Amino acid sequence: MQLTPVEARVLDSIDETALVQNLIDLIRVPSITGTDAESELQNAQAAQLRDAGLSVDAWKFDLDALRADTRFPGTEAPRTEGYGVVGVTGPGRPALVLQGHIDVVPTGDLDRWHDGDPFCGRVEGGAVHGRGACDMKAGVAANLAVLRALQASGVLLERPIAVHTVVGEEDGGLGAFGTMLRGHTGDAAVLTEPTGGRIVTACAGALTFELDVTGRAAHGSTRLEGVSALEAFLPIMAAIQSLELRRNVDPHPLFSDYPLPYPISIGTVRAGDWASSVPDLLVAEGRLGVRLGEDPADARREFEIAIAEASSADPWLSDNPVGVTWPGGQFGSGRIDDDHTFIDEVSSAIMTLNGGSVPPRRAAPYGSDLRLYSDIGGIPSLHFGPGDVRFAHAPREQVRIDELVAVTRSLALLAVRRSGAHF
Repeated sequence: MQLTPVEARVLDSIDETALVQNLIDLIRVPSITGTDAESELQNAQAAQLRDAGLSVDAWKFDLDALRADTRFPGTEAPRTEGYGVVGVTGPGRPALVLQGHIDVVPTGDLDRWHDGDPFCGRVEGGAVHGRGACDMKAGVAANLAVLRALQASGVLLERPIAVHTVVGEEDGGLGAFGTMLRGHTGDAAVLTEPTGGRIVTACAGALTFELDVTGRAAHGSTRLEGVSALEAFLPIMAAIQSLELRRNVDPHPLFSDYPLPYPISIGTVRAGDWASSVPDLLVAEGRLGVRLGEDPADARREFEIAIAEASSADPWLSDNPVGVTWPGGQFGSGRIDDDHTFIDEVSSAIMTLNGGSVPPRRAAPYGSDLRLYSDIGGIPSLHFGPGDVRFAHAPREQVRIDELVAVTRSLALLAVRRSGAHF
């Protein structure tokens, strides 16, 4: 698997120092989903793509129009604006799209971060640390580094390469949705989400739900006069756990790395408003995993039936059934065909540079923009990017620098081959 002179030229043009510094700079912008900093970073991305010689389409979303679309993927964070950014090396349909989201999740308890600063972009132990380092600003930095290397190498491209940077991935996929409706397309796409050396060819879905459990208030000293909404929730929680077991029987072989590919989790629980009162309302919010190929409507229906059956079997809930609503992000599942040649092309690029070791092909148990690119955009898409997803959304979030560089080199080689680069 020898490199051609053109391939070697492009790989030699990757500026590893600039790659790492760009990641640090990205982390230092606290671009939490829906904040002004998210918009600030999108505008900065547009400027960087222009500086890299790309033709850039940067536009402000019409949020009302996107929300009115029946395919709207939902949002959870408050939002007053959002921007799309697409850079292309030249005219025509791109041979390859490199996509990354610049939004990150909130930081949690600051005391759990090194020096209390999640956005420091600290380099230590051969890794870059900070919120977004793994999910997924390392992937965003890699995408830009590929385009900069193509420009610096001086090679000519027979077909264009595109870079998409999007917002709102963490709470539904607003940015990807708006980008697809804008009409941006390509022959294939790599979403540079963290995959830990694997090629992720499928993603489960995730649907946000809310449960409203009614109780009856009473003074805490006479609690038997009331009905605690917290206690009324316990049979509902048991029903959810039973449903989770049923939905995870015999999962797809692509999920072999995951003991629970379609989890149902409760993320927030709010009950009561006074310590010495029996709580008369409990509100629980969570996420329901969607199986590969499953219609989200069917997943919602199965969940609602399980909650209704648990309610009807309980003396209190039978007269006060639990309410189920579906606010927030609504991720369907997504995948690329198992035999699609693009998977082999990505694998070949990786193997050329890693000594011939075949990268595993897996599925991921979380929702992503993949389903929007494949279903709405009609673009065969997969995940391959730097980082271990186990560090994502955690105060130990980090990405190894050697992995960041290795993935960037593989993506650059893939871009050379798909674009027909030549001297």
